[in-house]
Amino acid sequence: MRAIFEQELSQVGEGLLQMAKQVQKGVREASTSLATADLHLAEQVIAADDAIDAIERDLDERCITLLARQQPVATDLRVIVSGLRISASIERMGDLARHIAQVTRLRYPAQVLPEQAAPVFAELAEAADTVAGNVVRLLETHDVALAAQVEADDDVLDALHQRTFTTTLAEDWAGSVPQTVDVTLLARFYERFGDHAVSVAQRIAYLVTGDLEPDTAD
Repeated sequence: MRAIFEQELSQVGEGLLQMAKQVQKGVREASTSLATADLHLAEQVIAADDAIDAIERDLDERCITLLARQQPVATDLRVIVSGLRISASIERMGDLARHIAQVTRLRYPAQVLPEQAAPVFAELAEAADTVAGNVVRLLETHDVALAAQVEADDDVLDALHQRTFTTTLAEDWAGSVPQTVDVTLLARFYERFGDHAVSVAQRIAYLVTGDLEPDTAD
């Protein structure tokens, strides 16, 4: 029975990793669609989010079944409960990538970003891809040092988020009202993407160390 239980726990971990890899692909492609007004790519990101949601539902059902059937305690309970929380955070990261793509679709064929905002969003795209990649590697390795790196990655996203306010509030800002709203919302999507990555990192660190920091994504 123990071997079966451990196999099922391993399958939960594999599912989380699969979700994270799809999220990294999603946010990368969503950022590209935003920068290039690529409707086809935006539609692909939006459709692909359904697969991420499906994996989350399957993982949640697996975890709940394990809780009911095995009644785990101590470390096993910590692993299962953390799996539920991690899957929710990764699913939300996928939603945020979808939201970015939906703005591209909403404004098509127009370019969403004014020229003045393009540089900071190029940096936001790069930072989001970095944080997503580190989440993937963290799920593969459970390296506590990498968990700390994810939090540092989020600091970069937070700083870039603040830069968008400087851009839109500058005297020479030439964006229209809809463009200003889009820039504000999109920057927030990237900032929240990082927050949920930190939530994943904190949960992984908790599994390794037993210490749980307050969840910044709540």
